[in-house]
Amino acid sequence: MTLSEILFLLISNLAILLALLTIVWFVSIRIKDASIIDIFWGPACAAPALLTFFRTDGADPGALVLTVLVSLWAARLGLYLAKRNIGHGEDYRYQKMRAKAGSDAAFARGSLPNIFWLQGLIAWFVSLPVQLGQFGDDGLGLVAWLGVIVFTVGLGFEAIGDWQLRSFKADPANKGKLMTQGLWALTRHPNYFGDATVWAGLTLIALESPYGVWTILSPAVMAFFLINISGKALTERFMEKKYPEYADYKKRVSGFIPLPPGN
Repeated sequence: MTLSEILFLLISNLAILLALLTIVWFVSIRIKDASIIDIFWGPACAAPALLTFFRTDGADPGALVLTVLVSLWAARLGLYLAKRNIGHGEDYRYQKMRAKAGSDAAFARGSLPNIFWLQGLIAWFVSLPVQLGQFGDDGLGLVAWLGVIVFTVGLGFEAIGDWQLRSFKADPANKGKLMTQGLWALTRHPNYFGDATVWAGLTLIALESPYGVWTILSPAVMAFFLINISGKALTERFMEKKYPEYADYKKRVSGFIPLPPGN
């Protein structure tokens, strides 16, 4: 494909993604729950890869690997969040935004551009490695295989961390207690660290494409949001209010990169 054709494909991928998230927005209005966007975050990041794969010849092995890996990550995350969130009402973040808007109608109008389309735009940018990384014809080299390993480590951290937390909460003996075991003894956020590592791995695979260098900011943006905006920072403000012992936990355990716990 020519550069102009690739640019058109990227822009049309964004348009299709925003249209799909507009449908999700309509559903959120009907059920009065904007937090369903959280369930669709992973699929929103994978959708551009799928659109690219099926709208091109998909001849390069890297195209198939990127599409399969990001789809695996998105399916796991989406199903996990669906199981965790459905039936528990709207997340407190969106409840606060709804109350600030003054009415459901005002919140609905603002939530389309400020929540659904904004997250769609971010997801599209983050997913540039799994879009542009598909335009290559040299197969999988050493850097790509390193990317597969990094992706696997990240997905493992994310999945195992979520499983450990779910198992901990399912035990009645742990009610009201802070999770500090397993991977949570190495990092306060194994799931967020896993997410960042997943996208670092996907970007390494994409770097073997002639256009891969254009995508190096995408994992940095993902890591920035996970650490400073919607992930670690927001979660820790909530946890500090809920658990008095969280201050001591913060002193002992790494905030992001897994490290041996302190004393």
